[in-house]
Amino acid sequence: MAAAACSALPGGAQGVEDGDMRVCGIGADIRRALRHLVVAALLLFPLAAPLDAATISGIDVADDRITLSFDRGVTRASAFLLDGPRRIAIDVTGASPGGAPDDMRSAAGGIVSAVRMAQYDPATARVVLDLARPAVLGDGVLAPDGRSLTLSMRPVDPLVFRGATKEARRTFVTEADFRTRGPAADRSSVRIPLDAPSAPDGVPIPPVSGARGTNRPLVVIDAGHGGHDPGASSPDGRLEKDAALAIARAIRNELVSSGRVRVALTRSDDRFLVLGERREIARRLHADLFISIHCDSAPNDAARGATIYTLSEVASDRVAAQLAQRENRADVLNGVNLGEEASDVSSILFDLAQRETMNVSADFASLLQRELSDRIAFRTNFHRFAGLVVLKAPDVPSILLETGYISNPDDVKLLFSRDYQHDIAVGVRRAVETHFARRLAGN
Repeated sequence: MAAAACSALPGGAQGVEDGDMRVCGIGADIRRALRHLVVAALLLFPLAAPLDAATISGIDVADDRITLSFDRGVTRASAFLLDGPRRIAIDVTGASPGGAPDDMRSAAGGIVSAVRMAQYDPATARVVLDLARPAVLGDGVLAPDGRSLTLSMRPVDPLVFRGATKEARRTFVTEADFRTRGPAADRSSVRIPLDAPSAPDGVPIPPVSGARGTNRPLVVIDAGHGGHDPGASSPDGRLEKDAALAIARAIRNELVSSGRVRVALTRSDDRFLVLGERREIARRLHADLFISIHCDSAPNDAARGATIYTLSEVASDRVAAQLAQRENRADVLNGVNLGEEASDVSSILFDLAQRETMNVSADFASLLQRELSDRIAFRTNFHRFAGLVVLKAPDVPSILLETGYISNPDDVKLLFSRDYQHDIAVGVRRAVETHFARRLAGN
């Protein structure tokens, strides 16, 4: 008998997926008999969930996402892919199945052809989604109160699906669980000594405040413009650099008060920094997240609302291209480019590292909009892409937040309002905490 091919019978968590039983080295008749005995035993003596377990009270399947509801809060769940047949398995810790089989059949739809539930072990309920076609998981969010889990799904080709089945399960935790356990720094992005664009020597390294210990994630907040570079200006003469600094300070204070992360400002006063210096500060501090704060402007003073930008060499639209051109000009003074890019940034290693970082940045942009949308107004097309120099750190996820239009009279009042600045800070803090909770769970 080949021991490596044997797996445990149901009831032990190892070697069994989706209630399958695999016993090697014995005949087919014996295997069938054993299977019938196991099924009968499970029917007579089902796995019991703890008395205080939550119950899965509902499953809602849409075209591109599934939502599990619970009658009480849970703190942890995980999901992974299985092939032959194609399935998504979701394990919910501290939960038990609920609902009738008919309810599960009616829950199916879109990518999902069938839904099943069972008590996988005394502490875990398992939901299995049979897939009508290959699909992988996208974002996953466990609600802050633990009463729902939402997973997005997207169709892929069979080859991509097979590769995804080899990946480790994805874990989701509530923000409360994240706060209780405390995060370790997210080092999932490999830090490599790249011959990447770097700032001139002597870049001032700012102080780091907030949570104690170098194991806590570090967030660098960049207040745009400064010094001889005022940025855009309002009709009544107020300057973008001043609004950006005030908002950056508010975010810094909110993150420090949370005690969950470490924080640094690229500038804490009215000074000029080359764009490359700003991202180099983040790299030299080994930052886990970089957030650059700006205010937008437009010839049409009716334009208003916030926008989030992430890096792409191809702009998402004409407006994004114009913004990149305007912001990247901040390094040009009297015709001299103060932030020349290195010529060898196209190395394969650099490109791969930056591509991974860009994906993380885009995920954080979506999360940030979600956490801010009930506090501030966004443009309809809130997420845009542009080749912004300040976002080009290859190993630090980076976003640029345009907090409103300084060219709009109503937005100007908000941008210089402490209430609005605090609203932005709270939304950023919530997004940062959720982001690192997800990264912690993924690691």
